[in-house]
Amino acid sequence: MKILHVIASVDPSGGGPIEGVVMSSETWRRHGHTRHIVCLDPPHSQWVQTCPVPTFAVGIAGKWHVLLKQLIPLLRYAYSPWLKKWLRAHVHEYDAVIINGLWNYSSFGSWRALGHTDVTYVVFTHGMLDPWFNKTYPIKTFFKTIYWKLFEHRVLRDARAVLFTSEEERRLAQHSFAPYMAREIVVGYGTRDDFGDPATEIAAFFEKAPRARGRRLMLFLSRIHPKKGVDLLIQAFSRLAGEFPEFDLVIAGPDQVGWQATLEKLARQLGVAERIHWPGMLLGDPKWGAFRAAEFFVLPSHQENFGIVVSEAMAIGRPVLVTNKVNIWREIEQDGAGLVVDDNAEAVETAMRTLCSLSAEAAAEMGARARRCFVERYDLDRNAMQLLELLTKLRGET
Repeated sequence: MKILHVIASVDPSGGGPIEGVVMSSETWRRHGHTRHIVCLDPPHSQWVQTCPVPTFAVGIAGKWHVLLKQLIPLLRYAYSPWLKKWLRAHVHEYDAVIINGLWNYSSFGSWRALGHTDVTYVVFTHGMLDPWFNKTYPIKTFFKTIYWKLFEHRVLRDARAVLFTSEEERRLAQHSFAPYMAREIVVGYGTRDDFGDPATEIAAFFEKAPRARGRRLMLFLSRIHPKKGVDLLIQAFSRLAGEFPEFDLVIAGPDQVGWQATLEKLARQLGVAERIHWPGMLLGDPKWGAFRAAEFFVLPSHQENFGIVVSEAMAIGRPVLVTNKVNIWREIEQDGAGLVVDDNAEAVETAMRTLCSLSAEAAAEMGARARRCFVERYDLDRNAMQLLELLTKLRGET
């Protein structure tokens, strides 16, 4: 099959959606299938040039556009007049189209091009219908409600299927906006079980975080964003740092909203700044080396659709600590792959203390359960092929 992905951006700092597209593309390529991307990035964007999947960029470029985005809401919505034209010209070259995400022109623009055709298109919501956003950002929710009633709901209504990566995500999506009409299907997701040489990867990580060498490490690896609960993590770490002087904390990821300086100040105030490492965004060998060098992984998010990084940690066989706002928490708890807590500093502290106190044998057992959880649920090679089978079935219903 030949599949087209539509997504707002191929910038890897955007997190899970584009990472999932790129990783599963390699699986499909090995089985003789083709995947392309059309995005709303400017054509000469750095990430468009380096994306490993053939990418067609139809976004608006120019310094004037950056300035006008601050003034014109439609441009902040990533509007591009060329998306509809491109899709109308090329969509029949593909067997199916996957729209990734909502609340930007990639979804509604695709609907404008495809909604009244016989093209098989599905929508991955990627957690963007979680009610948490409505409570946390009421002003944005006001405008989203208008967008939803006017046109966004049509994208889901007319899709051949709306795809969710967990049962929890599917359940929550029903309670965000009305009208809500969708053919809901929960599909497998995760990461590839295909890594490099452990020694090389670990060495690459310590090149990024040399002060961490020789320390026992707990790892956070994700976007540095308020919804990720990084402040809770630092507070929790400060409360147990004295009990476990051999442990340091690694906080790795892109600082998309300029929050890191505030967090570093918090760490200084709490007296743990010297035991926290900030290697920045990690990709490739340094990223996998961080997972291997850590004893356990922590993601204390207030909202998380799936958390590819959680499946990556489990693939390496590391116990995970997540909140019950990470939508795969039920599966982690059921499989004994780690600990699940509420999203507050006290609960995170208690769980971190438990993990720091584990014997080598107990930690290894939990890590083995995490690895089994990954293999059975989140191996992307298997899940990508199951998605391909679903698209074939949906296309046959035309």
